[in-house]
Amino acid sequence: MEMLQTAEFWIGLLKIIWINIILSGDNAVVIALAARGLPPHQQQKAIMFGSGAAVVLRIALTVVAAKLLALSYLQIIGGILLLWIGTQLLQGEDEEEGEGKEHTGLMTAIRTILIADLVMSLDNVIAVAAAAKGSMTLLVLGLAISIPLVIFGSQLMIKLMERFPIIITLGAGLIGWVAGETIVSDVALKSIVESNGWLHYAGPALGVAVVLTIGKMSSGKSKPA
Repeated sequence: MEMLQTAEFWIGLLKIIWINIILSGDNAVVIALAARGLPPHQQQKAIMFGSGAAVVLRIALTVVAAKLLALSYLQIIGGILLLWIGTQLLQGEDEEEGEGKEHTGLMTAIRTILIADLVMSLDNVIAVAAAAKGSMTLLVLGLAISIPLVIFGSQLMIKLMERFPIIITLGAGLIGWVAGETIVSDVALKSIVESNGWLHYAGPALGVAVVLTIGKMSSGKSKPA
């Protein structure tokens, strides 16, 4: 293929890989939080499915992201979903046992990863699409190469969470921050946010507070007396 021999192609590919590395930080945190309560053999499945799905979603969203971002209230709904996911991920590990429960736990983790990544990727894929400059080959190749990076990042985060539990709280807080950013970025709130610049920071900060407060309260109630 002639395009493989051009400097423009390789520069574009490197841009996409680099952008995806930066954007994959949030994904790695979500995947690690969702998978941490699973048995070790199921953690690998959740990471593999979650990482692969994250890339596939970004490819699909690249085609329609600009149109979706123009829809009023879509990001508000997505942000609220992220708030809910953040509180759920903070509630701790599921101690139920049995093959049926393990299967349910794996499916729940994968579903959580898919929903969170769908919301978190909406505005991020604009940057990836710009780097691809309309080349679907470049887009798919660049994101596919990034899959191992997401997998490695998720595995590393799980190990860090096991050693330093505070990272779980920080990760949930990050999801709350992204949720707040997503909500205040909605086109329906554009004029309000533009005339009140402090909302750019208050929204994400409130998202962190909501996730940590509700998540900790729910976690405390779920513990046996």
